[in-house]
Amino acid sequence: MVVRGKKKYQTGEGAQFITRRAALRKLQLTLNDFRKVCILKGIYPREPRNRKRAQKGEPGIKTLYHKKDIQFLMHEPIILKLRDYKIFNRKIGRAKAMNDFAKVKRYLNNHPTLKLDHIVKERYPTFIDALRDLDDCLTLCFLFSTFPSLPHIPRDQSSLCRRLTIEFLHAVIAAKALRKVFVSIKGYYYQAELKGQTITWIVPHHFCFEPQAKNEVDFKVMSTFVEFYIVMLGFVNYRLYHSLNLYYPPKFINSGNIEKTLIDEGAFVSERISALNIPLISLDPSIQAVEDEETEIDNFSNETDSTKIEAARMEVEKIRKLKTLFKGKKIFINREVPREPLVFIIRCFGGEVSWDKLLFIGSTFDEKDETITHQIVDRSQMDKQYMSRYYVQPQWIFDSVNARELLPVEKYLMGVILPPHLSPFTDTQQDQTYIPPEERALIDPDYKLNDLKADLRKETENNDDEESKDEEEKIDNDDLNIESNEETEEEEVDNNTQIPAEKEKTQTRLQKKKAMKVKVGEVTKKNQWEEVQRQKQEYRLREKMIKNKHRNLYRSMMKGREERRKAIWLLRKKRRIYDTDKKEETKK
Repeated sequence: MVVRGKKKYQTGEGAQFITRRAALRKLQLTLNDFRKVCILKGIYPREPRNRKRAQKGEPGIKTLYHKKDIQFLMHEPIILKLRDYKIFNRKIGRAKAMNDFAKVKRYLNNHPTLKLDHIVKERYPTFIDALRDLDDCLTLCFLFSTFPSLPHIPRDQSSLCRRLTIEFLHAVIAAKALRKVFVSIKGYYYQAELKGQTITWIVPHHFCFEPQAKNEVDFKVMSTFVEFYIVMLGFVNYRLYHSLNLYYPPKFINSGNIEKTLIDEGAFVSERISALNIPLISLDPSIQAVEDEETEIDNFSNETDSTKIEAARMEVEKIRKLKTLFKGKKIFINREVPREPLVFIIRCFGGEVSWDKLLFIGSTFDEKDETITHQIVDRSQMDKQYMSRYYVQPQWIFDSVNARELLPVEKYLMGVILPPHLSPFTDTQQDQTYIPPEERALIDPDYKLNDLKADLRKETENNDDEESKDEEEKIDNDDLNIESNEETEEEEVDNNTQIPAEKEKTQTRLQKKKAMKVKVGEVTKKNQWEEVQRQKQEYRLREKMIKNKHRNLYRSMMKGREERRKAIWLLRKKRRIYDTDKKEETKK
């Protein structure tokens, strides 16, 4: 009996991967529908170890997917719904061509709807899993909330993104979960901590939308991502609000009977919610607020290092103080200052904030209020000023949050040249990172006194040299005294020849004293060039010991290290040029 082996490419990577064309043929989908299903299900192309085997010996570079992923898609009910969409569009087109508008109306009433709830539950089994993957969701939803109605982006999608993102901001305010903020060219960077998970997202600046001349961005693909993220963010907001003891959708106390007389009550409520300035109603007022809760450190953890436990306690104390950073402060925002980011930040840390009531709805106090402590201004001067408040620039808010304390207002007063706005997201503990002098001064407060310290060191070294010389002179004098004493003792011993035993004792004592005499040490000089050459030789020998399979990885690591070194050198060079130019300007 002859045992036949398996054919080529039926095992291993040849059987594990499938091309995109074969996947489309297997699922009987168009390319657009296949892309939509893959985005919603979270399936992406894979890179094989051996492309020739994975492509079954075919040349070129093809888009490959895992065969198990495609089999997983075959049982997806969304595919059936997409086919229903195709049938629906065909029926609508036929009815419009026949001018049978009664049929068109009937078809539109029975429009197929695509529900993604089961996919959200499938991809994120627990609430923590959804929070871990919330970064991209929030960034894209905040971006779409600024878009107008575009060809592939319906207006309802943008308005729904706006509503969900504002609801999320309210949840962060109620939880006092904001930790870091930063303003850059891209927009406002925020970092919050919810349920022990760190979430970082970007909010773009509020500029008018400029349509692109070229179709470089595929808005249809982005809209498919947003379609999934909207459902996901709705689930997250619902869980967050109920965990914070709040109604969802958000509700707040009606101010009088104003809303009863309005034509569009819903628009008024949505504007008040987007103002971010009104506290929400809680489900059960008897339950303590979140701000009263205190974080406790687990005393039964496996951590035995007392320094780490103390560092964790210090961090908890800093966060507790950070939550009430602006508590007791009444801050008024001028009309030229961007309102939404500042209101969000100030309210996250317990402050009261307001603006001109003619500018936007939701202001709580007027500019004439004498109890205002700070006024945020972004202009060089103002005609009318109050003596009872500070007029500071917006950067004071951001820098105070990152420093976790209220910074002195002298550097941020109206019309003053501001200090550099440093990013709190850079890790200064890593090697090969450029740290600007201003950030180094914040990390090390004594950094500015380095010149004085150098002078002091020189003085102390000179003093130490003088003291050492004095000590040497003292030692020499003591040696002379000892030798004179020894000579007198020897004379006495010679005179007293009657006691030979005592003479031997004195001789041994004198020998011991000579052995105990302090002598000036000789400094052994090391040849620096030989030391450097020896270290280089050892380094080359260690490089030769690297295994062949790790050699490429080592080369890429060395290349990355060299690139980082060049980048740091370039930044330092730019800083030196900038400092010299600035000095010349001040001299002029």
